[in-house]
Amino acid sequence: MTKPLDGIRVVEFASIGPGPFAGMMLADHGADIVRIDKPGGRDVGTSRSDKDPMLRGRRKLELDLKDPSDVERALTLIEKADVLIEGLRPGVMERLGLGPKIALARNSSLVYGRMTGWGQNGPLAARAGHDINYIAITGALDAVGTQDSGPVPPMNLVGDFGGGGMLMAFGITTALLQAKATGQGTVVDAAMVEGTALLMMMPFALKAQGLWPGGRGDNLLDGGAPFYGTFETSDGRWIALGAIEEPFWLELVAKLELDSPLLAQRHDRNSWPQIKALIATRIATGTRSHWESIFEGSDACFAPVLTMDEAPGHPHNDERGIFQTVDGVVQPAPAPRFDDMVPEAARTSSEVMHYDDVLATWS
Repeated sequence: MTKPLDGIRVVEFASIGPGPFAGMMLADHGADIVRIDKPGGRDVGTSRSDKDPMLRGRRKLELDLKDPSDVERALTLIEKADVLIEGLRPGVMERLGLGPKIALARNSSLVYGRMTGWGQNGPLAARAGHDINYIAITGALDAVGTQDSGPVPPMNLVGDFGGGGMLMAFGITTALLQAKATGQGTVVDAAMVEGTALLMMMPFALKAQGLWPGGRGDNLLDGGAPFYGTFETSDGRWIALGAIEEPFWLELVAKLELDSPLLAQRHDRNSWPQIKALIATRIATGTRSHWESIFEGSDACFAPVLTMDEAPGHPHNDERGIFQTVDGVVQPAPAPRFDDMVPEAARTSSEVMHYDDVLATWS
């Protein structure tokens, strides 16, 4: 089927985490991506396997960017590209002779995507860092965890991927619209600190309205409220409840067969610990599968907390094709879908292309 980014040519310089994720998203939706890596060996960082699904859907080209002739080869490809993606520290691409000024001089309609943690400028721009550092200075890390746990890193979902790679993919596609309309390219400065801050919009909005008054683990959406959190079952598994609105709350109470004057005080923050304890005690009387059967077909905003091994087999995930298996590797499918068609994940190839062959396809 036709994909939204069919015909879009992308040069991606090998990097870690959010850069490859942005490239994967573009490739999933039709972009023709040539990923430039250093000669010999595997890709950098955590992409150490030929089966890494985050590298799916690209062609791979090895160039030595310390060699002027290979730099010129890269610039020749950039001349023919619509998009460039790089995820190196500020100034590195400039030192290689591949910075935005040179690239845009060779191709004025180029969208030049730059993925960093701190951004291209600012007091921390030259400093090393990882997801945990970027989300720390935005208020996001402090807000995740329980009252007793201290800040808990939410893996690297918030900085690297939500606030990084996905922000980059969005920035590139919006810049492409402008470039196609005006013929003028631009530089996309995608910084994980800014993407993470953007993802914190709702907590900041709730705080501005006086609806986020507590500290960590003591608010509406962070596990503080008794109707929005996780609870352990009798078999050591977990379920998730999110019955915020009154009809959902009433159905939750009915399904749990709870009867206590405390339940009428659910909007009183002082009653939250007691109500939570009441619900936790009830949930602990049954297994996860028991509660799955009780809440089947219910609007009580219930879901089992599945492991990564279990998630692909859930009936809803299975029917919608949310996870796919390609060459024996289970992986999330491309998203979003268009015209309700389930997009197929492309293969991950370890084949290194010859420069002349790549150039011929972009002539």
